Amino acid sequence: MKTLIFLFLSLLVLNVHAQTADTTKKRNIADTLKKDLFTAPDTVRHLHTKTLALIPPAVMVGYGITSFYAKPLRQLDHSIYNQASKHDFIPSSHTENFFQYAPVVLVYGLNLVGVHGKNTFVDRTLIYVLSQGMLELTVFSLKHATHRLRPNGSDRYSFPSGHTANAFAGAEFMSQELSGNSVAYGIVGYAFATTTGVFRIYHQDHWFSDVIAGAGFGILSTKGAYLLYPYIRNAFSKEHKDKEKNKDIPVELRQNKQSKSKILLPSYQNGALGLQFAMEL
Repeated sequence: MKTLIFLFLSLLVLNVHAQTADTTKKRNIADTLKKDLFTAPDTVRHLHTKTLALIPPAVMVGYGITSFYAKPLRQLDHSIYNQASKHDFIPSSHTENFFQYAPVVLVYGLNLVGVHGKNTFVDRTLIYVLSQGMLELTVFSLKHATHRLRPNGSDRYSFPSGHTANAFAGAEFMSQELSGNSVAYGIVGYAFATTTGVFRIYHQDHWFSDVIAGAGFGILSTKGAYLLYPYIRNAFSKEHKDKEKNKDIPVELRQNKQSKSKILLPSYQNGALGLQFAMEL
């Protein structure tokens, strides 16, 4: 917990220093909240991700599922468990209960001091809620369907690791929102997520394959939310609807339609009052 607080405060100090160094861009928390809470765009940018980026988390999920059928993978689970028991250097306190939420807390904490991410507060929060909804549904269903016994024998909800899935979902969330500012944010988020997974193994709550699968499910759920949300958000956008409505009209006609001007003026000629009307064609 002390490590989490130290890293969080360090990031805040570095960011505040960067903000105060530029006196022409002074900000305070009130301005930040006003901008982030009350200035929502009409549309949300789609996630431009390469298909290759989906392969690593998919492989992680596949590894976890394969461990139910491949004896060498289950033997590796037991081997890592035995090594963890012999070299127990992890604190007994379950600090991973806090580490799993660290990336998400950092995203909102950094936003308060002026580090703005890809989306506004409302959109960002809805994306995270969507990600958590998909993740919880998947993890909860698999835990009850697989009935894998935990290493400590406490219950049969070992697969996949919920803590690890949640931590990696948060890490990907932090990476998506803040990596445009600096890749360091993504590294910090994934460091917390990896630590969470390691602690779950050393505390004998999960097998190695449970943790690997949990990480895969977490990353995929957040990537899925960022891919799906723009379609949901933009479907309710007035600007987006207008664009869809006029998409079949040629650009030239749209420009002409917008550029037409009309004017109505009074006139006096040969002792008679009248009106003159002019319109640009």
